[in-house]
Amino acid sequence: MDEALDRLGTTIKTALPASVTGYEVAYGELTVNAKAADIVKVATFLRDDPACQFICIIDVTAVDWPSRAQRFDVVYHLLSPRLNQRIRVKVPTDEVTPVPSLIGVFRGVDWYERETFDLYGVLFTGHPDLRRILTDYGFEGHPLRKDFPLTGFVEVRYDDELKRVVYEKVRLAQEFRNFDFLSPWEGTDYVLPGDEKAKGQGGKSEGKGS
Repeated sequence: MDEALDRLGTTIKTALPASVTGYEVAYGELTVNAKAADIVKVATFLRDDPACQFICIIDVTAVDWPSRAQRFDVVYHLLSPRLNQRIRVKVPTDEVTPVPSLIGVFRGVDWYERETFDLYGVLFTGHPDLRRILTDYGFEGHPLRKDFPLTGFVEVRYDDELKRVVYEKVRLAQEFRNFDFLSPWEGTDYVLPGDEKAKGQGGKSEGKGS
């Protein structure tokens, strides 16, 4: 299986040397890394080439890497019924650089790209209707970004007095606790309450039996 996938990866890389930056085979799956600007060219080749025939678009999503300059990997999952094989194509982008839409290659990509835009904020050029699809009207931010707060910005509740749904800014009953994330085996850089009693006694705490 891995040998066949490696041959397929070599075929794709050889056919598109300027568009495909590399590939890898892991866990019985082939992942192709491509340039975002050439994704339409790559997808068209994967669909039309007799050695590929990846005619089905299964999903489009993204992965957020906040520490990278190009923080997003846009991930396309394709299926070839002829080969009985799946392929994953990844292209990098950032928050402001749009990725060409595949709507002209796979009509079924429409809602997948809208979902990726809604949840991650990835922009797609050439999409006929790039608007939110899962979140509510007026929603702020993109909830699957790793810097999106767990509480969100707005809460929705039913107001019994007004007899309707209302939108309000999130109000926390208490501040989030701050954790030092230190290993309990290493100890802390500060004195815990009660530990001041052990000062000057060789680390032994006071007690009736000491």
